[in-house]
Amino acid sequence: MQIKWLGHASFELKIDGLVFYIDPYAGEYSDKADVILISHAHYDHFNRSIAEKIMKEDTTVIGTAEVASQIYRCRSVRPGEEGLLGETITVKIFPAYNTSETPQQTHTKENGVGFLIQTPELSIYFAGDTSFIPEMKDIKADIALLPVGGTYTMDAKQAAEAAKLIKPKVAIPMHYGKIAGTIDDAEYFKELLEDTEIVCKIMVPGKWETI
Repeated sequence: MQIKWLGHASFELKIDGLVFYIDPYAGEYSDKADVILISHAHYDHFNRSIAEKIMKEDTTVIGTAEVASQIYRCRSVRPGEEGLLGETITVKIFPAYNTSETPQQTHTKENGVGFLIQTPELSIYFAGDTSFIPEMKDIKADIALLPVGGTYTMDAKQAAEAAKLIKPKVAIPMHYGKIAGTIDDAEYFKELLEDTEIVCKIMVPGKWETI
């Protein structure tokens, strides 16, 4: 699998010949999408003009009901649902919301989701904008994309606790550098995982990595 962090919480992934985008907002977009996953409708996760620019006639778009009300051909999903993409890729929908541990509680259970992308070879969890929530105990993933910026999401310490619960092989910090959080939060997250077997990969925006 190839993955590129576009900045903030935006990613491009190439999985089994398919191009995935998650939360199109930050960065440059040159490839057309086979699949677009949108965790919620906040402007820093869903830029409609970008999403429409990268769509093809057969692009699959998956998002919350609020997202689906703003862009055509979007399948509205809720936590607990799952669907098959292509012949071998499954996307499962998980909760993403704020608890009292997060200073700015702007994400409710009704307006956001996380995604678990599963292939025969690996699984990738994109947490979305979320606090450290009990439902994470049900997630098993090889790669975890976790917010670390705090204020509206988990901070680095909470994200490290989430990573230790999920036990991915690789943890990638996100949601910093624009709205809230800095590279220091990503570095602290990495430091907190040094006594585990989890590899923390701090990505450079716009650079492809193969995992």
